[in-house]
Amino acid sequence: MKNIKTTLSIIFLLSGSIGLSSTSYAVSVGQISPDFTLSSTKLNTRLAELRGQVIMLNFWATWCNPCRVEIPHLQKLYAQYKDIGFTILGVSIDNNKTKAAKMAKDLGAKFPILFDNTQNVSKLYSIKTMPFTILIDRDGKIRHLFQGYKPGYEVKYSKAIRELLRE
Repeated sequence: MKNIKTTLSIIFLLSGSIGLSSTSYAVSVGQISPDFTLSSTKLNTRLAELRGQVIMLNFWATWCNPCRVEIPHLQKLYAQYKDIGFTILGVSIDNNKTKAAKMAKDLGAKFPILFDNTQNVSKLYSIKTMPFTILIDRDGKIRHLFQGYKPGYEVKYSKAIRELLRE
């Protein structure tokens, strides 16, 4: 009986670190997306300067296997919609910018990759799972939150992007 209690306690403690806890985030659908500035492989990017576009914020990490699967799908969405008012900001939470940039390049990502190596932006958004995707409308309002990645999410993303671009 003691082993069962110990096991359950460990599972409970770990559940918060792997995304099984209740979903409470500092951001929510309908609110204005908090502004930030992060460096990228080319220049600094400030979220507020992209107002007028539909923006997908995608938080990811090199150690995240679902992120590796998702990034090529995101690249397809970026290629499909980038010329009509849409962009993706891939936000790496890794400490090693070189490793993150290499992974993004190896996976074919051509969209901007930003580096949150201090994880201040991730904390601002209370990111608790990887990947974590936020869709922001042209006015800067958060419209969709997607936790994790499963095959087929790209269809949901595409539908939501099209709806926001039509507004």
